[in-house]
Amino acid sequence: MPLNVDHEIALLQREITRLGTHDPATNTTSVKFGVLVKDEQTANIFEALVQTLRAAKKRKIVAFEGEMLLEGPSNNVDVVLLQPAAPAGTEAK
Repeated sequence: MPLNVDHEIALLQREITRLGTHDPATNTTSVKFGVLVKDEQTANIFEALVQTLRAAKKRKIVAFEGEMLLEGPSNNVDVVLLQPAAPAGTEAK
């Protein structure tokens, strides 16, 4: 069964907002990759977190250094949310 990429990205936006730190100067929210990977709630939501991150990066919804993030070596890499999540219940279906 294929994943609904738009839905997965919307969930990712909410998780980054929940776990990250907002910078009012740039109006962005960032979180360390390791925090995302190790968070129990996030782990229960995403079967393929790295692939969701890559899809979001291609759509310029998030930004991070490098092409791919790996648990361990990439734990200190900032994942920056460039586009905040839509309010709950308003995402496209």
